[in-house]
Amino acid sequence: MDIRIGILNSPRELSFESSQPAADIQKAVTAAIEKGAPLLQLTDDKGKHYLVPTSAIGYVEIGSDSARRVGFVG
Repeated sequence: MDIRIGILNSPRELSFESSQPAADIQKAVTAAIEKGAPLLQLTDDKGKHYLVPTSAIGYVEIGSDSARRVGFVG
C-alpha cells in the first residue's frame, strides 16, 4: 500500500509503502484519532517505524500498489 500523510502547517507530506492491508491501516488511523491517542504509529516495508502526532494529521491517503507503466502512452 502507498500511504501519504499530510501534516498540518507543513508544506511536505510523509510518504511510504507498507505491506499492511488498507483496512488495517484505516483502522489504526481511525482508532488513534477517535481515542485521542497522542501518536499514530505505522511501519513501512523496510521495517522503519513512523510516529505522527495525531493532532498534526491533515489527511491520510491510502492507495493500492499499481503496476507502473513504462514507455509512451498513446
